Amino acid sequence: MKNRITILFMLLFGSLFGQNKIIFDGQASGIISYSPKSDLEIFSGIRYIPKLSYAIKIDSFSEIDFEASINVNGIFSFHPFSESLSDSHLSPYRLWARYTGKQFELRAGLQKMEFGSASILRPLQWFNQIDPRDPLQLTNGVYGLLGRYYFLNNMNIWVWGLYGNEKTRGFDAFETNKSVPEFGGRIQHPVSKGELGLTYHHRNADASKYFIGTNFEKIPENRIGIDGKWDVGIGLWFEASHVWKQDDLSFFTHQTALNIGFDYTFGLGNGLGFIAENMLLSADKKAFDFSGPYNFTAVTMAYPLTFFDNINAVMYYSWKTADFTFLVNYSHQFSHVDMYIMAYYNPENPQGIQQNDLVYSFSGPGLRMMFVYNH
Repeated sequence: MKNRITILFMLLFGSLFGQNKIIFDGQASGIISYSPKSDLEIFSGIRYIPKLSYAIKIDSFSEIDFEASINVNGIFSFHPFSESLSDSHLSPYRLWARYTGKQFELRAGLQKMEFGSASILRPLQWFNQIDPRDPLQLTNGVYGLLGRYYFLNNMNIWVWGLYGNEKTRGFDAFETNKSVPEFGGRIQHPVSKGELGLTYHHRNADASKYFIGTNFEKIPENRIGIDGKWDVGIGLWFEASHVWKQDDLSFFTHQTALNIGFDYTFGLGNGLGFIAENMLLSADKKAFDFSGPYNFTAVTMAYPLTFFDNINAVMYYSWKTADFTFLVNYSHQFSHVDMYIMAYYNPENPQGIQQNDLVYSFSGPGLRMMFVYNH
């Protein structure tokens, strides 16, 4: 009883003992781009994500911490002297509480969930929208409860339940019915020079926008994924997922994605980092039919010019549609500000790329400049 009173006292008045830590920081960014193929070819935007973190140390192994942040942004696009468009948004970005023990953690709220072995084309990007072309790696979170347990041999188990999420994520064909809970889990196990992972998730998809009738609001959907990664002088990995719905939705019934890739740093100058991946994506009426598969190849390269200057490139190619996408990015770090200068080309209907509604992409060629301040 005495121990319980002591812990409660620490939770309520921990700051008196110097156990609590309150941190306020954030990220402000501004962007301007020119896309001659767009109706409103000049685009500008600002974004601010303030973050408040609070941690309570219980003992040498246990801690309770909280994180809250919001996404405040505004855009202004225009065609000189004739047309313009402006918009602004304010929404929660992260809002979670976490209890951490000696070999486990439990986190509840609006949070980022990410796993898998691939870097660019990601079949297991089930819960986020990270775009490899985005230097800030922004993504919406999901509302849910996540538990993770870490074994002493580096094996770990994840278990989660989600609720209140409806946006599409990754390669989702349809939105999620936010009124029906989702659940799933993952196990990662070390193997010789690498690790393997096995993942399962269940949700109810909402296809009522695309099919007439109320029966398409709650379509049970299961998905299973497997991935592995090894370091054998070069990094090698694979990542695969299969999604199937219990109702017949024609070629939307089954979806299969398989990615293989590698990375290597070449000893050229300051070191040239190279990543290449190829993904097979197929949507079919029958499982593993592969009636009309798509193949995508993606490559990223990164080269540090100096300690403060870097240049990197991201390239995609769709073999079926012969569409090519690329972005070249030069970045420089000042004392308190990061600057990015980007040149890009996007096809009208990009395929295989993780689209992100936090990052504004335009078809055709373009130039973009971004400044980022972290405090």
